[in-house]
Amino acid sequence: MKHPDMYRGEEVVVLGLAKSGVQVAKVLHDRGAVVTVNDKKERDQSPEASELESLGICVISGGHPDGLIHEGVSLVIKNPGIPYSAPPVQKALELGIEVVTEVEVAYRLCAAPIIGITGSNGKTTTTTWVGQMLEAAGMNPIVAGNIGTPLCEAAQEATEDNWMVVELSSFQLKGTETFRPKIGCLLNIAETHLDYHGSMKDYVDSKSKLFANQVATDTAVLNWDDPFCRELVPYVKASILPFSRSEELTYGVFVSPSYITGQDDDLMRRIIYRNSAGQETIIADVDSISLPGRFNVENALAACGIAIAAGADPSLLGEVLASFRGVEHRLEYVADKAGVTYYNNSKATNSKATIMALTSFQRPVVLIAGGLDRGSDYMELLPVLSGRVKAIVALGETRDKLTNVAQLAGLKQIISVDNGESAAAVLEQAVQEASALAEEGDVVLLSPACASWDMFTSYEERGCIFKEAVHNL
Repeated sequence: MKHPDMYRGEEVVVLGLAKSGVQVAKVLHDRGAVVTVNDKKERDQSPEASELESLGICVISGGHPDGLIHEGVSLVIKNPGIPYSAPPVQKALELGIEVVTEVEVAYRLCAAPIIGITGSNGKTTTTTWVGQMLEAAGMNPIVAGNIGTPLCEAAQEATEDNWMVVELSSFQLKGTETFRPKIGCLLNIAETHLDYHGSMKDYVDSKSKLFANQVATDTAVLNWDDPFCRELVPYVKASILPFSRSEELTYGVFVSPSYITGQDDDLMRRIIYRNSAGQETIIADVDSISLPGRFNVENALAACGIAIAAGADPSLLGEVLASFRGVEHRLEYVADKAGVTYYNNSKATNSKATIMALTSFQRPVVLIAGGLDRGSDYMELLPVLSGRVKAIVALGETRDKLTNVAQLAGLKQIISVDNGESAAAVLEQAVQEASALAEEGDVVLLSPACASWDMFTSYEERGCIFKEAVHNL
């Protein structure tokens, strides 16, 4: 563990009683810090408070009292979703107090090299894939953060013999200062979370902090097909390992057509790793990847690049690409009902994710979409709706915007489900409407293109209710 006495005796304020806040409070308390946890929710809405208080940690609920942030505080750790405009954050910044997220603290405590994976889409799938690849290579990965062990808990336990594999959001990265992953990967950039960041520049800048402290002995794995990733190249000090689905690379991981027997009809696309000396390793045939969709080809390429950068043998990775069963709520197969196949893609919280899902299917799609209104007009969905979607069922705050785009796309079957007393009842009605529109051979796809918070506590809750509604048909 790095710096065993770090934070001892320091006064620390943790803002937010979510999972990460609770864990970082416990870890810093164990290390001798004087910790105060503050959440604007009332005490009866904060069941975690009792556990922390039993450990001797001060918990203040129901608002942000005057005096919470003062000159004696040395560090403020905020929940990633708390905006920088929040009064206690603003007060800390005015006093020159460092404000970070749990990621920064975990990095300072962690002895293991860290792999940080970010992007607008594909983070969870890629992170999970990398964990399985490193496991297959005998490299002792710990998948931590949003999809595994809480980050600070994992950092306490990790040794130099582990690899910490971490999915990172723009919210988390914005609150970092010295964070330096041994391997950083940017999968892609799409317009999203602008209600939090305020501008596309701030969003991209936050993602780019993944690479800010890297040096030449570190590795940056970049999507060579994404213009935002390419624009970062002059500013990245780490060694760059690119991946590409559309371009043959002089170095990196890419998709290349290869002849199996030399005959034209045997043309097959393969995933290739080409090292800096020009030597090639065939990792797998693209058709062997277990997950559908071209975006999952990109996720596979990224995962291979990360695993190779960590030292995994490229020849071991193909089996993992073929056996991986995917991640819940990411283009997850749910059921076949009367010849109609149902997929749960609740994690699609922006238009690009929905477009990527729709382009995965050759069959007609009945789309269920809609959710939190973050100001987008969803016009970017227009081309794919007109080409691939036979009907749409819209719900949530954005239902009118989505039905408008569907009309412009020329769809004849458009249904808007009004918000009712129960979010679950609304989604169940949407599933029933979609089922009635679908015919044998069609796909019914939940891919909202919106965050869930207008109706649900999380995209996971939305996806679970969708699956239950499908099974109840």
